[in-house]
Amino acid sequence: MTSNDNDGMPTFSDSEKNGHGDEHSTFRICCIGAGYVGGPTCAIIASKCPHIKVTVVDVSADRIAAWNSDHLPLFEPGLEDIIKKIRNRNLFFSTDTKKAIQEADLIFISVNTPTKSYGFGNGRAPDLRYVEEAARQIAHTATSNKIVVEKSTVPVNAAESIKTILKTNKQPGVCYQVLSNPEFLAEGSAIRDLLAPDRVLIGGDESIDGELAIKKLSWVYEHWIPKERILTTNTWSSELSKLVANAFLAQRISSINTISAVCEATGASVSEVAKAVGLDSRIGNQFLHASVGFGGSCFQKDVYNLIYLAESLKLEPVAQYWLQVIKINDWQRERFAHMIVQNLFGSVSGKKIAILGFAFKKDTADTRESSSIYVCRYLLAEGASLHIYDPKVPVQRIFL
Repeated sequence: MTSNDNDGMPTFSDSEKNGHGDEHSTFRICCIGAGYVGGPTCAIIASKCPHIKVTVVDVSADRIAAWNSDHLPLFEPGLEDIIKKIRNRNLFFSTDTKKAIQEADLIFISVNTPTKSYGFGNGRAPDLRYVEEAARQIAHTATSNKIVVEKSTVPVNAAESIKTILKTNKQPGVCYQVLSNPEFLAEGSAIRDLLAPDRVLIGGDESIDGELAIKKLSWVYEHWIPKERILTTNTWSSELSKLVANAFLAQRISSINTISAVCEATGASVSEVAKAVGLDSRIGNQFLHASVGFGGSCFQKDVYNLIYLAESLKLEPVAQYWLQVIKINDWQRERFAHMIVQNLFGSVSGKKIAILGFAFKKDTADTRESSSIYVCRYLLAEGASLHIYDPKVPVQRIFL
């Protein structure tokens, strides 16, 4: 890439504009954050693009050591086999963030964005401190032009904050282009989702430089994803689309769980109702299985993010609408625990109850916001003696 004076944005050489350069030359990707998004995403990119060098970095030496060992820090079906084939070939895991940033042409920011537990927006707004830290580290370290890609789930206008940090702290002569490329992975099926996604979403500036940066990132995905599945938008649409997708999925789960209560009260079968409704092509059958409620790191966090956004925009009816999705989820967990107590003659004190499954869903070891945790807490408060089993969750994590 060659720099210009257009507000710190990069441009591409003629070879990059006309086919993105020589595919046999080394294009380098750095991913800041070796978690549930960064690790699997970069593994697939490296496996499908053998001429691209991919380096995943993290401040946690223990996590990087686990990625370089025979015991990966997370479980995802199919991931271990892929890692073993390409690790230290063109996929690398390292704590040397400075070197990886300096070498990279394109940098993914895949750090954690938890819900704030302090200050303004406590309990609802996303905590962007790790995103900001990553942006500052890039700006202080990079000595050549970079494309910086938001991979973490962030609120609308987060890209503008990243741009401001990069522009304010950049080294002389260094130019940046910031893109939004949210992930749409479901834990337990992340590898399948990465190999054959419904769509890849890339948002960027509606300018010549923005279009060139989008084209470069699109070129990476086009190695294995049909071009028609790569959707390009402006940055703000991309950021909001991620929140809306997760909010809609969470809404469907809460919706069918309310119907499960109606079915229990009337003698109807929720599975039969869900099947009948799901056969309507306008509705579809996905996420219509009644459960104890949704969990994981994304749904609740992203719905709260959307609520906070609506409140910030003075759209109170919108905020209240989405808040009900969370309230129904909490109610379903408590209702399920209450049903257990009622079916055991009104008391579980001193009774042994087996809990089969502690992760928030099958085929994962992730316990974040698991409904099982909430049900266990209710039962323990009632005096029950619990025996918990999960084939993927370590014992020490259950007792955290």
